[in-house]
Amino acid sequence: MIIKSFNTWAFKREQPGNPERLVPMVEAAARAGRPLEFVLYWGKGPRSEIAAPDLACLDYLGQLAERVRQAYAPGAIFRLIFTDTHASLNGHPAEVVDAYFGAIDAAAQARGFASARLSDVVAFAREIGADAPEEEPTGEVLASLMACAAKWYRGEGSTAQGALDYHRMNMVEKRAVAAAFPEAVFVTFNGSEFRDLFPATMPIFYMYSLRRGVGVKPWFMDAGFAAAKLADAETPEAKSSEAKSPEAKSLEAKSLESASSDASSPAGQPVS
Repeated sequence: MIIKSFNTWAFKREQPGNPERLVPMVEAAARAGRPLEFVLYWGKGPRSEIAAPDLACLDYLGQLAERVRQAYAPGAIFRLIFTDTHASLNGHPAEVVDAYFGAIDAAAQARGFASARLSDVVAFAREIGADAPEEEPTGEVLASLMACAAKWYRGEGSTAQGALDYHRMNMVEKRAVAAAFPEAVFVTFNGSEFRDLFPATMPIFYMYSLRRGVGVKPWFMDAGFAAAKLADAETPEAKSSEAKSPEAKSLEAKSLESASSDASSPAGQPVS
């Protein structure tokens, strides 16, 4: 019942990764009487200030947490991992990054969420010897990273080098996250095509960002886009979709993802 409370098409964009790890993880939390923990990357896009898309995303995460609480009294806790390492690689000034993440952190804490900096998570992993040898990206992943870097990379050197540096960072970071949060579910707004960038040993929950059918990361959205998407949810057509069969909902969700693929593409920071 705990898993069913959140593993629904109201939140997920596709079936979880490593599903065989999800059940024992939830069982362990239930035996210990502790909240179910979710961790996710939160990135830095063009905006320097918190805005409506960010708040809408946090509220959507809150809805998932409430669904878990209704099925399981200890509830769920979300931990946002601010990807300061990625922001630095992409050329964002440190003071702008700190201000934006600080505002998101305050809004997250107001909703009962926790947070961490990815740089601190990596430092912890290095202290306990969780570093890993480098892995070469597959051709498909590298092509996607290079296309994304062409849109958003503003660091030193070529976009190709930026994409390679980003992949190299992720190979360390995914192991660092797994070492720091071994009892958590890893949440991502990306799809499984980027599975290699996520922790190998953690259950992966592929989730929409603002509501069902929207996979755009909030930090890449402007307020007007978010308002339009949220307004769509209030139309009679959107409300009537709740009565559709699970199969119809699944097909609709996939079509929505395809229609918004340009906006929801990883855009320079596939994981964040």
